[in-house]
Amino acid sequence: MFSYLRVSVCVLLLSLVAACGKAPWNDPYPVSERGKNTLYSVFNERPKHLDPARSYSSNEIVFIGQIYEPPLQYQYLTRPYTLEPLTAQAMPEVQYFNAQGQALATDTAPEHIAYSDYLIHIRPGIYYQPHPAFVQDAQGQYVYHALRPEQIASLQAPTDLPQQAKRELTAEDYVFEIKRLAHPRLNSPIFGLMSDYIMGLKEYGEQLSREDKKLKAQSGVEAYLDLNRYPLSGAQALDRYTYRIRVKGKYAQFKYWLAMPFFSPVPWEVERFYAQPGMKAKNFVLDWFPVGSGPYLLAENNPNKQMVLLKNPNFHGERYPSEGAPGDRESGLLADAGKPIPFIDRAVYTLEKEDIPYWNKFQQGYYDASGISSDTFDQAVKIGGTGDAALTPDMEEKGIQLKTTVATSISYIGFNMQDTVVGGLSDRTRKLRQAISIAIDSEEMISIFRNGRGIAAQGPIPPGIFGYEEGEVGINHYVYDWSKGKPARKAIAEAKRLLAEAGYPGGRDANSGKPLLLNFDTSAVGPDAKAHLEWLVKQLKKIDVQLVIRSTDYNRFQDKMLKGDAQIFEWGWNADYPDPENFLFLLYGPNKKVGSGGENASNYENPEFDRLFEQMKNMENNPARQQIITQMLEIVRRDSPWVWGFYPKNYALYHAWYFNAKPNLMANNGLKYLRIDAQARERKRSQWNQPLLWPIGILVMLIAMVLLPAALAYRRKVHAAPRVRKDK
Repeated sequence: MFSYLRVSVCVLLLSLVAACGKAPWNDPYPVSERGKNTLYSVFNERPKHLDPARSYSSNEIVFIGQIYEPPLQYQYLTRPYTLEPLTAQAMPEVQYFNAQGQALATDTAPEHIAYSDYLIHIRPGIYYQPHPAFVQDAQGQYVYHALRPEQIASLQAPTDLPQQAKRELTAEDYVFEIKRLAHPRLNSPIFGLMSDYIMGLKEYGEQLSREDKKLKAQSGVEAYLDLNRYPLSGAQALDRYTYRIRVKGKYAQFKYWLAMPFFSPVPWEVERFYAQPGMKAKNFVLDWFPVGSGPYLLAENNPNKQMVLLKNPNFHGERYPSEGAPGDRESGLLADAGKPIPFIDRAVYTLEKEDIPYWNKFQQGYYDASGISSDTFDQAVKIGGTGDAALTPDMEEKGIQLKTTVATSISYIGFNMQDTVVGGLSDRTRKLRQAISIAIDSEEMISIFRNGRGIAAQGPIPPGIFGYEEGEVGINHYVYDWSKGKPARKAIAEAKRLLAEAGYPGGRDANSGKPLLLNFDTSAVGPDAKAHLEWLVKQLKKIDVQLVIRSTDYNRFQDKMLKGDAQIFEWGWNADYPDPENFLFLLYGPNKKVGSGGENASNYENPEFDRLFEQMKNMENNPARQQIITQMLEIVRRDSPWVWGFYPKNYALYHAWYFNAKPNLMANNGLKYLRIDAQARERKRSQWNQPLLWPIGILVMLIAMVLLPAALAYRRKVHAAPRVRKDK
């Protein structure tokens, strides 16, 4: 036993020593991936739609933004956000016409323009990723468009079919996707909006609905609705590489939609391929297996574990930008200027539902970038005396970079302007809302609940969007004073004065003497939400107003908003495109939530604001437009349909081996610009994840010390001389 123990201990110790020179034991990735040109990131929610006609969520755009290519994109480095051609040869040619079809000058007043034509020329030589839908035989017949049920049943993925082919991108593919926005089975989230702008799209949707009902009655639910049989007047291919979109009136913001996945090309062959009976049952649909011409293709879709993008072998090629914003060259963002992109061969996205495991793996080097949650903020960031954010020493020691940017979004508290207590445009209700706006201290909320990650909002337009003004001229003077070069929230005494003038001295109705009770509707749950809601109640107590929290599930909350049953609520908005119209329309009367289902959740309606909005919305960015926006902001600040809340500030961390990172809140296709130094990452991973072996060694020694006396006693017993028995 002693020899066995001695040998076992020696073998164990030798193996532990030998292990010190090997790769980390806790590496979550296969050995075959080490040192490869792969980006590692996360997703925390299963993407529901990967079909560009249906997708409208940020967790989906992470993937389809790398796969699909609309005609335009945003310049990656320059600010303010600027559009540039992607698959288009140049920016669209825009022509204006009157009701008689006569061409008009570019400076024609919008009220005289009956429709606008957007002429888009696509670059030749762009090809889709390899896919079986494109395979044809010698006679030009599609090989896989009439698969037998047993063939489909045998597949794990469409790419399991033995042949794949490529096909050139054409103008007709863009027209086909615009038609798909009206497809009755897809329920595109922008069909209603685009029907107001693209000529004939609403009628086209009605036509498709009628035809679809006929097909289902004749051939069953899975009958294929062939959009090629039905022309759309508002979108037509003029030749192989040119198409035209006809828009009602003048809609200057339409160009921004041409950079969104909704206007990406979809080849009819792919839709026809996926429409075969039996495909949907196997989940062989565009929502699961997208097909694009972009720099990457989706190689693995396992939303319960991992999503993997691979470089598209048919990608047409692109160059890293040669120009950027001031400071980009000094910060190294132009080091790769002019080089072919994409740089990264493979991107692996792992499902991480919890922040702490994500954070720990980022610190170990197993994820290349990370956001910062409230739980981990103090570990990563320290706030200086001036309020500036900097990395903690631990983060700096690891060479981690911090990048911050103010989001093109707003979070606000809304008043239901149809409510009899807090709504309406009378002086009484206006002063009540102004008093509440002063009492709810957005700066305090940002400090307590967001670790300082935000800027108190002065109006609906965030920084970086035309119409936002810095300094004293841009403050909401109904809530703030300008003091010592910055906005200072008005005193609570001013809020109480306004409350008294509104008819609620001391928080009680001057006529009835009853305390003022207001209801706050929310679907927020969890400990963080509870703390935030308790804080909100305390804010109104400062002016002796009682706030009652009415919590409900999200579906019920949505229903309340649509019916106008909520009194006060919390809401937010992320920009679809970088234009003030995309924020000011949230307060446009005809866009009310009640009655029209629009995004004006407060149901705010001011005739003067609406008149100015209609005048402003289709103007180009110039001093005249700014002047109108300034008037509009004065109106809504006075009316106070919102407690303006805050503009979120995004914080992101990047490892030293992660290059060309610059937050771009408009561009969806940023993966192609990123570069990874995989060898440097491997060295750091090895350095940061060495196993701590000495506790194991001590444990082995303790075990040996415990067992050794027993082993020695056993050995003495075995080798002791035999005793001689003495008979009596």
